[in-house]
Amino acid sequence: MKLRKMVALSLTAISILSMAACGGGSSDKESKETKNDEDTIEINFFHRWPNDPKNSMFKELIAQYEKENPNVKINMDCILNDQYKEKIRMIVSTDEVPDIFSSWSGSFAQEMIDSGNVMDLTSVFEEDAAWADTIADVSKGPFTFDGKIMAIPWSQDGKVFFYNKHIFEENNIKIPKTWNEFIDVLDKLKAVGYETPIVEGLKDNWSILHYLGTINQRMVDPEVLAKDYDPATGEFTDPAYIDGLNKWKQLTEYMGETCTAIDHETARNTYFATEESPIMYLQFAEISLMKDTINFDYGFFNFPAFEEGKGDPNALTGAPEGFMISNKAEHPEECIKFLKWLVSPEGGAVKLSTVAGDLTSVNDALTEENALPEQIEALETINAASQMAPWFDNACNPSIYTVFGQGASAIATNDMTPEEVMKDVQTAAAELKENSN
Repeated sequence: MKLRKMVALSLTAISILSMAACGGGSSDKESKETKNDEDTIEINFFHRWPNDPKNSMFKELIAQYEKENPNVKINMDCILNDQYKEKIRMIVSTDEVPDIFSSWSGSFAQEMIDSGNVMDLTSVFEEDAAWADTIADVSKGPFTFDGKIMAIPWSQDGKVFFYNKHIFEENNIKIPKTWNEFIDVLDKLKAVGYETPIVEGLKDNWSILHYLGTINQRMVDPEVLAKDYDPATGEFTDPAYIDGLNKWKQLTEYMGETCTAIDHETARNTYFATEESPIMYLQFAEISLMKDTINFDYGFFNFPAFEEGKGDPNALTGAPEGFMISNKAEHPEECIKFLKWLVSPEGGAVKLSTVAGDLTSVNDALTEENALPEQIEALETINAASQMAPWFDNACNPSIYTVFGQGASAIATNDMTPEEVMKDVQTAAAELKENSN
């Protein structure tokens, strides 16, 4: 009884925070007046973007949809990432699960599906091929489990090395395809005066995890990686992990003495934007953040292949985000109708990129007239990838990636060796396996 009461109190506290953060969802006078109308269909919509411009964008889109569909009222609720993860994990297996809620792909989506309360949306795609064909295939894959599509993709993102075109051209530097070529590029940049040829803010642990996830994907055999990322079977004994961490250590030596003391945003705005560092590992979602701070032409290239790596060198680290529908939703057809409109050029697909800066999952929604040239190139890069490799913190259990990230941070400060880090990871994996079986 005490545990149930504590959970209830936690849910109430988080709900209060979310209503305050999101503005209480649809709260205009007309919506309040129709709330108790028997003919009004209510949809509870929960997402993780309480800040502008996305929050205002969603409010405007919902107001537009409700105007075009006067019998529908959408109750919007939202809170920031960590609180969102906590709340949705607590309620997804209960009767309080929202009708529609946002989800990452990878292990997070699997966790939602394992609750048994997520609707299989495969038939939605099969029965409306014209609409389904507008959704990028590379975004559908990460939400497909056991052959079933479990979410409607909304946005997509990728992680690549952004580089200063002028500096590369001035020094006759070519885009590296392999790791050794990449190191040669960094050495050449250092030789011509760039003390920090590549920069990163290692104070942000997530920025470290983005590197580690890619390094593991490139270096480790895919079957071994899949086994290790599974909580019930993970061991992390393959020597390729140590090789990968040695590559990480090698790379951090080019990031400058301050890299462990600054965050990602500072690294981007203070070093890359000022042309002090010619290379930085960035997400496509950051393109819109740089349009007013960068005054030079930049391009991007995928993470180079490891010569001895066993992973797919043509994969792209990143993932789509999407919306799931509860199989307990009272009006599933209306939920589907709303999401199909939201994820369309007529609804929110274009605004997601032009207003909020994210890349839409809808094919051909962005054009030279409504998007930045770099965003168009980013979409082409995503579509050219052989597959999307999920973010490390979406690919495996928190107890694993947390230890991995902390260890990699210690490697950057010369406080741990790759071998020591992997021993800690192996210990965490053994404990997780024991608890899973």
